[in-house]
Amino acid sequence: MPLPNRVDPFGALHAVPERGRFTGNRGCLVDDAGRFVRHHRGNLWIICRTAFRGRRVGLTRPRRWTPLFFLDDAVGLAAGHRPCGECRYADYVAYREAVAAAVGAPLGAGDLNRRLAAERGRTWIGTDLPDGTVVVTDGPRLVLRDRLYAFSFAGWHDPVARPAGPLTVLTPPTSVAALRHGFVPTL
Repeated sequence: MPLPNRVDPFGALHAVPERGRFTGNRGCLVDDAGRFVRHHRGNLWIICRTAFRGRRVGLTRPRRWTPLFFLDDAVGLAAGHRPCGECRYADYVAYREAVAAAVGAPLGAGDLNRRLAAERGRTWIGTDLPDGTVVVTDGPRLVLRDRLYAFSFAGWHDPVARPAGPLTVLTPPTSVAALRHGFVPTL
């Protein structure tokens, strides 16, 4: 039976069989018996590779970080996560530099974490959105060129024409700025 450790674009956790391309972290989400008891602990929300230097991590280890799974970067970014600075170092640097270009100042991991913590879970209205942004229409949809793709844990599907004008955006403004200034998400 799947654990409730699959993340949707809203940041909610689900128990579904699909694992996704990336894993991630929000701190320890389980109690001493290994039961999921919290949504997150702390503001370090990262998107990691599922394999890194042969490390193996238990899925429900008490007092340790609890692995979560994301379909792709678009889902992780929409949920308020950022690329990991260890296992995805090049992506982390690209993300950090893209945000710095947008805000006009260098930012460290702590700065990024605080910005994302303040922004996550809130929608906003945006126009001229870059590829990789997740918007909300009839559910979460991925912006990709002139189309919007519906989310499922199995993948993006059911493309519809991208409407003109403003859209309700789920991806936090910091991550949209990164996408707009050169960060290329893995989809």
